[in-house]
Parts: sequence; structure tokens; C-alpha cells
Amino acid sequence: MIKLQLEDLQPKEIMPGFKGRLIHGENMTLAFWEVDKGAEVPQHSHVHEQLLHVLEGRFEFTLGDVTQIFEAGELVVIPSHTPHYGKALTACRLMDVFSPVREEYK
Repeated sequence: MIKLQLEDLQPKEIMPGFKGRLIHGENMTLAFWEVDKGAEVPQHSHVHEQLLHVLEGRFEFTLGDVTQIFEAGELVVIPSHTPHYGKALTACRLMDVFSPVREEYK
């Protein structure tokens, strides 16, 4: 067992405006993001199933053909291979869970 403190993890800027503190298990990745206002995730899809939880701020999110605004406390389930896109309407804190592990985030 390894005890971790989130604040001790070095953030990585995975894409412009998205700085993540990343934890990798055997079968999943947990990402805590600090997101700049206006930062965007371009439309993409991946093999990973993903859970997105908005911790702070307002985040516009498109899953398939449906666009909604998500605020603190709200979550979305993103199935594998489903196109999605997001934009921070304010500065945000987000948490993502990916399964399987996001190897490219290591």
C-alpha cells in the first residue's frame, strides 16, 4: 500500500490549459485537472471508459450530439469510443477516471 497526497503529485500539462495530477493503478487512471478558463479539449474518442466529475466551475461538454453545461457536483459517464469535446466556461477543477489505464498520460 502506498499513501499519496494529491498536493505532492507534480502536475503535468497534458494539453494547453489542462494541468493534471495523475494517479495510475493496474487497471485505471485517476486525473485531477486544474483547467484555465477558455481551455478546450478537441473532439476525440478513445477505447477508455471515462467518468468526468466537475469539482468546481462550469464546463461545457458535448457527448455525441448532445451539449450540456456541467457545474460543481455533476458527473457524466463517457462510454468507450464515443466522440466528446469540452470547454471550460470558467476556471475549473475536474476529476476524470479512465479504464483501462491511460498509458499516454504516464
